[in-house]
Formats: sequence, C-alpha cells, structure tokens
Amino acid sequence: MNSQNHPLSINQSSALSVNALPPELAARFDLYPENKRRPINKTLFKNDYFQLTCNMRDQTLNVCSQGDIVYSAIPYDTARNYIQRAAIQYLLHPKAVRQYIESHKNTLEKYLMLSIFQVTGKKVEENSPEVCQAHQAIFDNPLFEIQILGRLLQHDETGPLSANLAGKFLFSENVRTGISEYIGEYLNFVVQLTHSLPIMTDGRNAQLLDNRANQQIDQNIHKVLTYESDIKPGLELLPQEINQSIESAIILANQTMPVRSKPLLRSEFGKELAEVRKNYVAHSVNPGELESYFENVHSTDNTHLINVVSDMHTMEGKLPFTNKNFNILAGDASDSQAADGEIKGIYVIGNHDLVDVLPINRDFEDPQWEKWRPFLHYEWFETLLQNPDDSWPMLPIGHHDFYEIVKEELQQRFPQMQVLNNSSCIHEGVRYIGLTIPVVLVKRKKEQQQFILASLKALLQEDHELPTVIVSHAPLFNELSMLTPKSEAYNKEYHCSEAEIEQLFETYKIIGAIHGHHHIPASSRRYQFVTFAGRKRFVVCSIYSKINTGLELTDLLSSKIINGEQ
Repeated sequence: MNSQNHPLSINQSSALSVNALPPELAARFDLYPENKRRPINKTLFKNDYFQLTCNMRDQTLNVCSQGDIVYSAIPYDTARNYIQRAAIQYLLHPKAVRQYIESHKNTLEKYLMLSIFQVTGKKVEENSPEVCQAHQAIFDNPLFEIQILGRLLQHDETGPLSANLAGKFLFSENVRTGISEYIGEYLNFVVQLTHSLPIMTDGRNAQLLDNRANQQIDQNIHKVLTYESDIKPGLELLPQEINQSIESAIILANQTMPVRSKPLLRSEFGKELAEVRKNYVAHSVNPGELESYFENVHSTDNTHLINVVSDMHTMEGKLPFTNKNFNILAGDASDSQAADGEIKGIYVIGNHDLVDVLPINRDFEDPQWEKWRPFLHYEWFETLLQNPDDSWPMLPIGHHDFYEIVKEELQQRFPQMQVLNNSSCIHEGVRYIGLTIPVVLVKRKKEQQQFILASLKALLQEDHELPTVIVSHAPLFNELSMLTPKSEAYNKEYHCSEAEIEQLFETYKIIGAIHGHHHIPASSRRYQFVTFAGRKRFVVCSIYSKINTGLELTDLLSSKIINGEQ
C-alpha cells in the first residue's frame, strides 16, 4: 500500500488564511454569553459535550471537548487525535479503513499476543485460538474498529505502543474505557457542525470550507468531512442508535443536538479516574526497542518532485525510503552512519549528524581521528563524545571549522547531494539557503541571530526577487517554527529580536522556511502559513515516519498565498 496517496494519509494546516471570520460566523459570538469573558478562545458552535472555538490571537479553529466528557479511562492515553481522524475516515471510507487494518495483520497479532499476556499471564502464539478470536472481535464492532485504526495510525507515525495494550487492543478490556461512547458523541457533533456551518475537519484540524484552495484541499477533499461528504457508506455500518442519532443531527442542524446515550463523565467518575491515574504503572517500553518486532507494511517509494523530510534517525545503515527526484533533508537522517549514493538534493547539518560522522572507535591515535584532533581540547567536543545530549547547549555557533569537516563527511556518504553548510544552491528557479543551526540555543540567542543575519547578508547578495527558502535543522526562531506554544519544548524567549533580520525578510523574496529537530508528528500538521515581516510565508516541518516519507514542496512554492495572489 502506498500511503502517499492513501485516503488515510492527511496533510493539512489548521491555520485560517483570512484576517477575520466571515460575518455569518462572527455573528455567532453573540449566541454564547461566555464569549463576553473570553478574549481569546470564543465559542462558535457547541452541544452538551463538544464545541467549536476560534482562537482570536492566531485565527485558528479548534474542535474540542467541553471538559466533562472523558475520552479514555486509560491513563495517559495519547491517541485521541488519531482516533478522531480514524472516526472521520471510517465515516467516509469504511472499505479503505478495513484494508488498512488488514494490511497490519502481523502487527495486530503481536499486539494481541502481548495484550493477552498482560491480562492472563499466558503466552500464546500468533495463530492461537485466543489471538484469532481477539482479531475477529476488531471487525465485529465498528466503534472498536475505529479505535484500532487510530492505534495503527499512531503506531505508524510515532513508533510501537507498549503501555496498557489490553485496554487498547482487546475488546473485552476496551469496553470499560469509555472510548466507544466518546467516538459516538464526537461523530454526532462533527456531522451536525459541518451541516450547520461552512466548516471542514479531518478529525484533527478544522478549517473554513471556503478556504480549501488556500490549503490545497481540493486534491485532498476526500480526506475531510464537509456538508458535501457522502457518509452513507460508513453510517450504515455504525450501530443503529448512532446511525439514527447522526441522521437526526443532520435534520436538526442549528438546533439542539439529540443525545444518543450518556458517555463517561468526569462529573460522575472524576474521583475514580483520578485514583486510577494516581496508582497507574505504565510498563512502557521505548518504541525504538520494539521497532524490530514490527514489519513496515507501507511502501518506501516516494515520488514527490521536491521532497522534504527530516529526523529519520535510521538505525539500518541506509535511508528508509527512496526518491529519485530532488530531496531536502533537514538533518538527523542517520544514527548508523547511513550512506546513499543515489539520492539527490540538499542536506543541512543536524545535531545527531555531529555524532554520526565521528569514528566508532575511541582510539584517538588512530589515523581516522586525525581530522578531529584539533577539537579534542574543547569542552563541548569532549562532552559530545561522552554524553551528546549534554553537549547540545555548548555547541559552537554557525561558522566553525568543525562543521566544515562534518559537511565533508556527509558529502562522502551522499555524493549526489549538496550539503549546505551556510551556503546556497538554486533548483528550478528557487534559491535554497542552508544554515547550520543544529539545535535551539535560547540562552545564546543574540549570538545565534547575529550569525543568521551575517549569513543571510552574505548569501542573499543583490538578487532581491529570486524566490528563496531557508533550510535549517533547528528552526531559525519562533516566528518561523512549527513548534506550538503548547509544547514543553517551546520557549517564548526564542523569538526574533534582531531587527535587521526582519528588514532582510522585508527586502528579499524569502517565501518560506524549512526545519526539523522537534519531531512534530504529521498528525499535528506538516506546514503552516505565517505572517512575518509583513508578508505571508510557509513553514514546513516534515519528520519521517512509516506513513510520512516526506512532504511535496511543489504546491507550496506555487501557492497563491505565498505569491501574493490571495
């Protein structure tokens, strides 16, 4: 199965591309009294359990629960967005959902074996009656099938799951989690929402329907729910009470939504759930340790004309995908000294590359270490050798002889790529500037931004009209980063404080920025349009996963938003 064109492969941004909501939506603010005391997140539409809100600060729409409904009684269950996406896809493409799940049969059998062991202490084989029965139970209940799809999407995007597998994969255990009831209410809400307002959603992001051209939705419209969507195929497979409730919601759009049944509510079970979470032991295992137990069922071929990907961290000694066109690798491709003589494009240096290029042995008298010996007396280099994670804040900034040698090593491994170490190249009329920013240096921000400024001045030269994209491993600064302020890694102090950088962006046709480093999953969004220095620009962060071997950049380069036509 080629996930690049599969209806379950989603690529959208949730940001609105208009400065204000249409009058028919803005007028809805007066319908909800709570908006008077909410300066930022204002309600546009709601029922007993969910609401559509508009963030007035960054002009984004968000479907969220109102707080009382419990998504999952499983502590620290992180799959909600995946399961919501799965619910939308089940409604739109039930056959494709079934095919996707069936393609993961071996993966599911391993999860079921582990789940049965967690519950019974009994080790069973893949073809045992217990596993066969548990596998069939997935397809006997549509709401459970939706959950399994969500778990597999999470598995393919973030790595193997390990905590509370029984509650996630065994129907007998899952019935106590409240997730099925949550799914029923969620579908009820989004169907009525999309029939009441010009809204579309993929289960993660919500956007204005009339914004589809701006976000390249025309080619992906089959992935999102709108009032035009044909939901009959999935609706007919859902339990009768949910089917009838959703059909009633369509008829009664803009009126009070009928309540199908009572889900798990915090107001009734809050203390019990808190106690479960308090005493919860996850027994979690690092996904990297489990990777070898699961096969990749997705195609590794990628046909994007300009393919953007980062943070593959391959442990196999080779890149985990193939693309014969132009690739932009935003650092950290390998943790196993991978090499590829065929791949073409550009590469920028990431923090893991700094370790990956070093000789494996630690005999500093070995001839392999000759080029690295000048750095042995530096504290940052000594720390890089002993404990790389502690060395990141100490790394030299920008122009340093060390990075030039790293570039030479990477160039040998990827001979048909241009490793851009504070340099540039032109491909099909677009200039790509590759800056060496391996990590985010908040405490040394001033020095780093002075380096960015000096590098851009030198590389932009006098060609003000040449479309330019800046590529770096870590983002340049918050204004051109995909990292959300809600992330623990976000630091508000990492903003652009160098006025001359903004002036450069005003003067030159810098249309976008590409970065990696933060491992932002595709489900969170892979690109967005931002306004910086008075102009709309794109920001891309496309990390590698089994269902994401890169982002097609061509559409963004020709976007009407970027080219000032909208």
